[in-house]
Amino acid sequence: MNGPLVEVVALCKEYRRGEEVVPVLAGLDLTIEAGDYVALMGPSGSGKSTLLNLLGGLDRPTSGAIRIGGEDIGALDSDALAAWRGRTIGFVFQLYNLLPVLTAEQNVELPLLLTDLDARERRRRARAALDLVGLGDRARHRPRELSGGQEQRVGIARAIVNDPMLLLCDEPTGDLDRKAGDQVLALFDALNREAGKTIVMVTHDPRAAARAKRILHLEKGVLLREEVQ
Repeated sequence: MNGPLVEVVALCKEYRRGEEVVPVLAGLDLTIEAGDYVALMGPSGSGKSTLLNLLGGLDRPTSGAIRIGGEDIGALDSDALAAWRGRTIGFVFQLYNLLPVLTAEQNVELPLLLTDLDARERRRRARAALDLVGLGDRARHRPRELSGGQEQRVGIARAIVNDPMLLLCDEPTGDLDRKAGDQVLALFDALNREAGKTIVMVTHDPRAAARAKRILHLEKGVLLREEVQ
C-alpha cells in the first residue's frame, strides 16, 4: 500500500432534526499512517464518535472523502461497504456487545461466520485471538462468568480475529474500573507496538489518551489542535 492508511479530506457531516440542519463535522482533514495510535478527545457533541463511525463505514458523510488502505469507501455500495468493513475494520465498544448465550470463543468467532473459513479454522483463529488477549483459559466461559475487564478483552479479541487494518475504539475503558482499564490500555499498547495495529480511540479520559502517540482535540466538528506524545 502506498501513502497513508487513512486519508480524510474536507469531511462534513450534517444531520436533520425536522427542518433544522445540525452540523457535526465541518470540513475536517486528517491523515493517519499505518502503525499510528491516535486518541480523539473533545467535549460531548464535538463529533468524535461521528468521525469514528464514518471511518468504520457505519455512516456516510454529507460531503468530503474518506480513503482507507487506498479504498475510497464513499464509492462503495452497501453490500461492498459491509464486505470491506468485515475485512478491514475491528470495532471495540464501551459496553462490549457480547451475546450472553454464547461462550467467549463463540463471541470471538462471530465475525468469521461471514467468511469462507471452515469451522475448525474459525475455532483455531478465535482461540488464538483469545490467547493473544490473555483469555485462552476462559474460552468456554459465558459473559456472566467474566469480569468487566475480561469481557472487554473478549471484545478486543473479537475485533482483531479478522486481522483488520484499523482498530476503532469508542470509549473502551469508559465502563471499567482503573485496574481493568489499565489492563485494556496495556493490551492496546502491545497490539500497537508489537503487532503493528493502527488504533483510533475516542476517550474522555486523559490517562487513556496519554497512552496514544497522538492526541487530536475536536470541538464543534473542527480539529482544534494536535499533541504528539
